Formats: sequence, C-alpha cells, structure tokens
Amino acid sequence: MNDPLNTGALAEIIGCTPDDPALYDLALTHGSTGRADYQRLEFLGDRVLGLVIASELYTRFPSASEGEMSSRLHVLASGATCAAIAQRLNLTALVRFGAQARNDGGRYSDNIAADAIEALIGALYLDQGADAARRFILAHWGEMIDGQQAAPKHPKAALQEWALARKRRPPEYEIIAREGPDHAPRFRIAVSIGKLARAEAEGASKQAAEKAAAAALLAELEGMKL
Repeated sequence: MNDPLNTGALAEIIGCTPDDPALYDLALTHGSTGRADYQRLEFLGDRVLGLVIASELYTRFPSASEGEMSSRLHVLASGATCAAIAQRLNLTALVRFGAQARNDGGRYSDNIAADAIEALIGALYLDQGADAARRFILAHWGEMIDGQQAAPKHPKAALQEWALARKRRPPEYEIIAREGPDHAPRFRIAVSIGKLARAEAEGASKQAAEKAAAAALLAELEGMKL
C-alpha cells in the first residue's frame, strides 16, 4: 500500500495549506501504482506554466521579438528546467510509485520529476486559483525569466554541446558495473570524450549514473580550461 500524502511537506513546497488534498494526492501518483495518476494534471500544469512564463516575458521584455520570446519560453518550460526545480524542492520524495518503477529508480528520473512539478502546478491552479499558481511559478522561475539566473541544462546535453563547440568526438557512455539486488540496484557509468578526458559516477538508475558522470566530466573539463 502506498504511504499517505505528506501534507506538511507539501505545504512547505507550495507555500500554503491545501484545501483539497485529493488533488495533490493525484498530482503525486505515478501510473505504475495502478491507480489514477498525474497525467491529466500534468497536461493542465504544463499549459499554466507556459502561459505564466509567456505573459511575464511579454511584460518584462517589451522590445523582444516573437522569436526571442519563443526561444526563451522553450528553455524555461523545458523538461530539464522543470526537473531541476523539482529536484531542488525534493518533490519526487512525495511521489508514490509502484514497486517496479520504484526499484527501477523512478524517484531519480528527470522525466518523472518534470512531470510531477507540472502536475503539482495543475493541482495548485485548481485548488488555490490562478494567482496562487502564478506566485508559485514566479517564486521558482522568476530569476530565470529575468535572466539573472541561467536556466539549468541537463549535464548530458551540456556535455554534448561542449564537445560540439570544440569539434571533439561526442561523449561515449559505458556501463562499468551493475551491483545490488533488483529492487535496489547501483550502476557505475563511465563517460569519455575520445582520449581527452574520462569520468565515472554511480547512481540508483542508469540515467542517474549517466547524469552524474556527465556532470563530473564537465567539472573536470572546466578545470582543464580547454
């Protein structure tokens, strides 16, 4: 049986006490549970997020062209940005998973983290209204909208861009080891750019280990000043 929703932790994340906990229960339920899940709320939250960011870009940058605003909106509402914010809030700690998805490292998935925060925005919009959803979005996306803070890039995408910009071979990932039981595996992944540099990292899923390895290699390459 899934644990009940931690409404105290939820209230800290959304900044208010939920009026309809059932909405948030749905927003934080993954399809692997076999129950009704967050997909419909994710659909709604994605649109709310896009509308708020688009409105803010229109207001804050009166000289920006449609193309410039579209490009910024694409980055700000991207899965990578949503996942980074969800992980900063430790949101996936509240998501309920079925046994298989949990054992497969669902709690560490960027895709699920991004889906969950969009579903949370959808639930907040329905529960507290448009103004509350807007306040939540501006609290966590506001500095990025202004350009005071760069939107986060996924380490694998950033590493790929680093290699392309310097006409290097694309990153190559290799599984070094898979240890532990099926319900709690640990992966060790190596990533390299030709013979230039190599890094290794571990994670509870292949995706998490690849992300950590890419971040480690980026840090090493930045230290080399290439």
